[in-house]
Amino acid sequence: MSYEYFYPGTPYSLDPEYGDIFTGYRIPAGELGASTSIQTANQIKEVTNLLNQGMKTLEISSIRPEVFEMIPKQHLKEINRLTKLTSSETSVHGPMVEASGYNEQGKWSEAQRKQAEIEIASSVERSHELNPEGNIPVTFHTSYVIPAEKEIIKEEGKEVQKSMLIADTRTGEIGQIRETEKFFPEEGGLKKEFNPELELKKKNEEAWIQTLNNLNWYAMRGEEVVRDALKPFENKSEEAEIIKAYASKNKEEFVNNLIKEKKISEREKEIFNNTFRVLDHGSILLRDSYNNLRELYNRVYKEATPDDRKKLDFYAQEIKTEVEAGVEKKPEKLQKFAKLIEDGVRLMKEIEHPTLFQPLNKFFIEKDTETFSNVALNAYKKFGDKTPIISIENPPFGTALSRAEELKEVIEKTRNAFAEKLSKEKGIGKSQANEIAEKMIGATWDTSHISMMRKYGYTEQDLIEQTKKIAPMVKHVHLNDNFGHTHTDLPPGMGNVPMKNILEELEKVGFKGKKIFEGGQFFQHFQTSPHPYVLEGAGSPLFPMKSPYWNQIASSYGNYFAFPLAYLPEQHFATFGGGFIGLPPELGGQMPGKQQTSATGAPMA
Repeated sequence: MSYEYFYPGTPYSLDPEYGDIFTGYRIPAGELGASTSIQTANQIKEVTNLLNQGMKTLEISSIRPEVFEMIPKQHLKEINRLTKLTSSETSVHGPMVEASGYNEQGKWSEAQRKQAEIEIASSVERSHELNPEGNIPVTFHTSYVIPAEKEIIKEEGKEVQKSMLIADTRTGEIGQIRETEKFFPEEGGLKKEFNPELELKKKNEEAWIQTLNNLNWYAMRGEEVVRDALKPFENKSEEAEIIKAYASKNKEEFVNNLIKEKKISEREKEIFNNTFRVLDHGSILLRDSYNNLRELYNRVYKEATPDDRKKLDFYAQEIKTEVEAGVEKKPEKLQKFAKLIEDGVRLMKEIEHPTLFQPLNKFFIEKDTETFSNVALNAYKKFGDKTPIISIENPPFGTALSRAEELKEVIEKTRNAFAEKLSKEKGIGKSQANEIAEKMIGATWDTSHISMMRKYGYTEQDLIEQTKKIAPMVKHVHLNDNFGHTHTDLPPGMGNVPMKNILEELEKVGFKGKKIFEGGQFFQHFQTSPHPYVLEGAGSPLFPMKSPYWNQIASSYGNYFAFPLAYLPEQHFATFGGGFIGLPPELGGQMPGKQQTSATGAPMA
């Protein structure tokens, strides 16, 4: 048997494609960088550590809001000074704030959205101090606490949807429509495929009818209470006295006068008072029904057609006249009041119902758009052409707005909203406003986040297709690798993310931004800098003239980060004073405790 069957031979280290983790796509070292630790506010120390490793691109990454707030403004200015001295560049990963206004319990409020807007705006303004003369990229997630709208599994090459999250258009409360077995004949039986859009339509129709029926029931109940209260007074004069008494400002005084005039007895006084209480109850039911009717009227009017609005306007004027006349205070008109409410219910049943529930993404994107466009506008007012870039990142796949098409929609709508506001408030032409919006608002594409599609049955080609969709909007990249099942970050080439294909798709549209490796988890587990592995995976040139490359020399003798003279005879330089190794470590030498007696650094005898 020949040795060739069990001995593969020695790889040729000068082969340009050599290297265990080389992705096959070369990236200049100056375009590669790392993020600082998210655990500490001492970002000066973190930045210095990265600069000492030879990096030219850094990302300040205090994603926890309370840590970001702990960074003094003087520290940001000092980081700016350090980057100027070393000709390096910075970007920022902003705090993890839910821009839409949802909290971790899935509850939404406009107050929470405004608080998020203020916090994000503050982060953008503070980031400007790191690079006052340029457009520093500041990254924020589309979301981070809310799951994806659609639960989709890819089976045998086909996407199969299992559920859909929906949002109440008024409260933002999240609900869910799930695939269920159906046996009733009109539902189509088990053979009918799950159609979430159809289910949502039915839910909206049923909820609207149920809401109107409930309103109508309370109005009818109020009318019934009023009618029953007046029924015992068959004598018209008695009923008239009750009506007058109830309508008077001081019922007790009115009734006492009736007793004095001997129109009613003391016993009948109690009957009068009981009747008043019942009429009050009926009036309250009708008033509550009217208040609910107004709220529903506002919801249906917003989406109504012009013809339907005319009908609604006519009805509103009619009931408004009665209410202004104090209809709820007049027993003889309470029944008419009830009828008017019932007429309103019938009218709203006849016209197209409003959207009570909508797909979660629609609600989510609307709120994200409001927040990010407001932040961009306020930042532009302060900094003009030097405004930081708001770079919106795809969160881990399986989170809300984590697909490329969803991220693209957020960015498009944010740009449009910002341009419209900018044009309106600053008088800038539409085309110029759109250019500013495209410059200021874009995407951060995280390769490990989108790779998590794999655990839902997606393939390598699906990841590449996702990149194609968002590529024209990408301004910044988080170049992280993983195996597609959990949110882990490995240096490029250590997982199975198709880095070469992804970067080639970005190259096709002219992407020239920075690539940041977020290596906190790697350092935590392996206790070593990931940067040499990043350089190897990216096949970066060791010198400005292209070769040799990091993937060729990564396993060879020598260390890029070591002082070159460390490999030369120490005693020679210690004796003749021709080098720096005799200096203390804090000055770059290797001989602690030695005292220098001459400018050459030669130690005392």
